[in-house]
Amino acid sequence: MLKKKAEQKTDARAQLEVALGAKFKDKDLLKEALTHRSYINENPGWESPHNERLEFLGDAVLELAVTEELYERFPNYPEGQLTVLRAALVNYQILGRIAAGFDLDKAMYMSRGERGDNARAREVILANAFEALVGALYLDQGFAAVQRFVKTKLLTHLDEILANKTYKDPKSALQELVQEKLRVTPTYETLEETGPAHDRQFRIGVRFGGKVIAEGTGASKQEAELEAARKALAKYQDK
Repeated sequence: MLKKKAEQKTDARAQLEVALGAKFKDKDLLKEALTHRSYINENPGWESPHNERLEFLGDAVLELAVTEELYERFPNYPEGQLTVLRAALVNYQILGRIAAGFDLDKAMYMSRGERGDNARAREVILANAFEALVGALYLDQGFAAVQRFVKTKLLTHLDEILANKTYKDPKSALQELVQEKLRVTPTYETLEETGPAHDRQFRIGVRFGGKVIAEGTGASKQEAELEAARKALAKYQDK
């Protein structure tokens, strides 16, 4: 059974390399990038380190690669605009979505608990693994390989971001839209707080036109407000 699982993981890693368009010279680097801390806690004899150091490296390399590409592509954009575009590209939602498209979770080593966690938690894990893969690719093949990877796998989403204006802060975008269409300003209210002091969860509603239009949840009020604004935007952008 264990042998079969190991073979399945090896196949999944090979398929991942095809999807990434990058064949790793050092397979141990790839395995490290795909190892979540929870897997080592569940399997103390596991021979690979977890991916957090590679994630730390990959975060910096990814930011540089995206920054350089945006700098070259938009020579007339000021620093602030470039920063906003970079933030719209390098965030856990986009990275997690791209990673899911690679079936990255099938190749990852993580605990049963993490694999069965809620959608947002899995999205964060996949985004972190994406950054770890970038770090591993940088060590394995250098910055030029990362630049090629970023252009073909991440920057292809730039046109979509520009067209949908998702580079804007959701709260600002919602306020602009609602003031234009309804001549009112959205307000946010805390609907519920749950959990102990060290692990609070907030449920926030965004209200305009006399009723709560959408709700968001998060570990902070700001996170919950942003989710509520995103949901409200999704409802009203096409109206």
